Amino acid sequence: MKISKRINLLRKRVMQSLTKNIGKSQAIPQLQKEIEIKRILIYRPNHRLGNLLLLTPLVQEVSRIFPNSKIDLFVKGGISPIIYKNYENIDHFIQLPKKPFSNLFQYIQAWFQLKSRKYDLAINANQGSSSGKLSIQLANSTYKFFGEEDEELNSKNLDYQHDAKKTIYNLRKYLKDFGINENIEKAPSLKLKLDPDEIETGKINLKKIVQNDQKTICLFTNATGEKIYSKEWWEVFYNKLKSTFPDYNIMELLPVENISKLNFKIPNFYSKDIREMGGFLANCALFIAADNGVMHLASSVNVPTIGLFKVTDEAKYQPYNDRSFSINTNNIDLDKVMDLIKTSLE
Repeated sequence: MKISKRINLLRKRVMQSLTKNIGKSQAIPQLQKEIEIKRILIYRPNHRLGNLLLLTPLVQEVSRIFPNSKIDLFVKGGISPIIYKNYENIDHFIQLPKKPFSNLFQYIQAWFQLKSRKYDLAINANQGSSSGKLSIQLANSTYKFFGEEDEELNSKNLDYQHDAKKTIYNLRKYLKDFGINENIEKAPSLKLKLDPDEIETGKINLKKIVQNDQKTICLFTNATGEKIYSKEWWEVFYNKLKSTFPDYNIMELLPVENISKLNFKIPNFYSKDIREMGGFLANCALFIAADNGVMHLASSVNVPTIGLFKVTDEAKYQPYNDRSFSINTNNIDLDKVMDLIKTSLE
């Protein structure tokens, strides 16, 4: 094991030890009319595209409840300002480096930033994160929400375990003590707020590739670790898809590594720009991918999205918006998959 990985593992163990007794959200006193929530901190200690997109429903929920508030996001890595462009309530990003011990000064500076800013409400958006609990504990905030597991909510809401929804359900219950009526509507969907010109550029880019007016099914054949499907699997899947949907364009969105499980044999689009990718996907009729960040990107621009799962937890990570769902490929054959795809295209 590399020294850097050993240090990171040690860091995690130390953090878990330091924070094992942290995590009890304070009970809010009986509603006080003078309480105003104007400054809010939301913490999500992850730099990955999918995890940051999974945070967008919570940001929408908080913005709805406190429309005049200013929200700081305490996150990791540098892509959050790209994802949260056009979120009017977002005021500031406190950004931890992706590799803390390679950027120790930036790491320490971020924690000093946290301590120097004053908040009315601090929200931990990831219950399982030791650094998340520590950040809320250290935050200079009147009220602190750690996001503890709630068995009552878990038994009442079938989708409680979804990574984008759990904190929303917990926060709604917590805020009832503010005198805020608990919202019974569905949790907001993931949302990348694209500009009209970004969508139009995506339409132009798609048109250049397909050069017809047929609707397009877009595939993303990459993933990480055990979530990857083999070249052979994608070959069989593509051939079945092509024969089942002859009136659709079928193309591939390439990953940043510029690789293809279909060996570049079908039309493809490549971009490293998250918002350009989002604009492109917004013009597709359907997106199909294994569980990964780009799957959540497609869902965030309201494209019907089918997530292919075989190892990760569907209940926690499945795409959700209109006509989006997950498929466990361990339990279903390709003919049934094609039938399910038809329902998304209807």
